[in-house]
Amino acid sequence: RTSGNSTSKSFKVVVWRGVVYEYKYLKSRFYITMFSGTRIQLALALLCGGCAHAFNPSPQFRTSKARVLRATPTMPMGPKEDSRRDWFSSVAVTIGAASIGFSPSSVHAAAPVDFGAVRADIAKLVAADPDKGPTLVRLAWHSSGTYDKIQKDGGSFGGTIRFKEELVHGANAGLNKAVTWLEPIHKKSKGLSYADLYTLAGVVAIKEMKGPEIGWRAGRVDALKADAVTPDGRLPAADKGSPEATATGLRQVFNRMGFDDKEIVALSGAHALGRCHPDASGYTGPWTPTPTTFNNAYYLLLTNLKWTPKQWDGPFQYEDPSGKLMMLPSDLLLTSDAGFKPYTEMYAKNEGAFFKDFAAAFQKLEELGCNGLHEV
Repeated sequence: RTSGNSTSKSFKVVVWRGVVYEYKYLKSRFYITMFSGTRIQLALALLCGGCAHAFNPSPQFRTSKARVLRATPTMPMGPKEDSRRDWFSSVAVTIGAASIGFSPSSVHAAAPVDFGAVRADIAKLVAADPDKGPTLVRLAWHSSGTYDKIQKDGGSFGGTIRFKEELVHGANAGLNKAVTWLEPIHKKSKGLSYADLYTLAGVVAIKEMKGPEIGWRAGRVDALKADAVTPDGRLPAADKGSPEATATGLRQVFNRMGFDDKEIVALSGAHALGRCHPDASGYTGPWTPTPTTFNNAYYLLLTNLKWTPKQWDGPFQYEDPSGKLMMLPSDLLLTSDAGFKPYTEMYAKNEGAFFKDFAAAFQKLEELGCNGLHEV
């Protein structure tokens, strides 16, 4: 709070989704209440700009990080307040107020993120190199699949997979490449969070690879520090040593996020895409002969081919009669476990049902632990 000689005025800002900033100018003092330390840029920017000028945004005034719902009026200032305002202005600039759409001399709404342009840029990335598509899906999956409904942490909301502390998790080997591919799009799109970018990349990549249209909503806010990274070991394991242990492990991971057997099988269908690399997962080979096309071939191959243990020096996996395709122990489990088998057979026969169920499960996966999402 600061002293002043101006007449009593009030100034109140309520920020989107429960993050509140309240400015009161009463009895020659500013009283500033903030309920989110990460929004100090907004507070300072509003103080330096709003105190000097009339501030009358529309009711739906929005920046990439906040929506102002109400604001009132100009605050006259004497000489002391002018110098104080200049000081706040310099601080606001220093900490990056301009990055969220405010200048030190006036307050303006930041241009909203053009998600159509972001989608187009991701689509161009996949079109230029289709092999990047499966990795973008994996990035979206792994950035979301750390959610814990009991601990109430993890998930895509903070975009934490960009931190090296999470990229070094065993299951994330090789995903640093995908993070690098998307960096130019992030830099180009002011106000775009990494969390929104990574999840949207997965959705767009699936569509570009002839998969279903998947619902997606914006509004994820990036974590500022790596201390938001969850412990290693939250993603599914391909092999726990026995079919029984592997099945238990799968259900523990997916049930922790709130998924049932049907959703487990549907999400496993993402293995229609991509391949394993010995220098990443240790396994080798593609699951299907069409690794850049999203379809139900994964289930067709699982249920119609004979899969035998691969004789090699790497970790235990299966191969088809040609030796060109592979399956993991967790994949074969979908044909033998009583809870998984009916859905595996259903999706092998009905690609439409698979697309529908996958789209619903994937959107659910990407929104775990998120709040304040909105349609774009």
